[in-house]
Amino acid sequence: MTAYRTIVVGTDGSETSFRAVDRAAAIAADCEAKLVVVCAYSAPEQRKVDSAQDRLGSDVAYQVVGANPAEDTVRDAHDRAAKQGARDVETVVRDGNPVSVLSKVVQQREADLLVVGNRGLNTLAGRILGSVPAEAARKSSVDVLIVHTS
Repeated sequence: MTAYRTIVVGTDGSETSFRAVDRAAAIAADCEAKLVVVCAYSAPEQRKVDSAQDRLGSDVAYQVVGANPAEDTVRDAHDRAAKQGARDVETVVRDGNPVSVLSKVVQQREADLLVVGNRGLNTLAGRILGSVPAEAARKSSVDVLIVHTS
């Protein structure tokens, strides 16, 4: 088996997802692979934006609504990955369902490994509604590493 060349890891900014980033970065460092850190977000509905602007003012509302938190998340994840020794790190922020976004990035970057945390796998909601790690593993066309993060 050859070493991984491109690794995609998903993060939502939670501490558990950052543990998955750490593991993916360590693998990328060992394999001298490119690491692509992905954060999917849901675009806010205009009503929520208007409400936030009414309560907080437009300058502050921009900081808490929309893609900005996702940008902060991937910036933090990039720094963590560098500390783990990953040298070639790219970040991607996209609006959409996490599994769909991860799948598209895997395909576009021709990745050969997808890394996700196990958060949601063992919860009641995860068993009933499905979880990101379970759905990602089921739908992925490449190797999937589910990191024990909880």
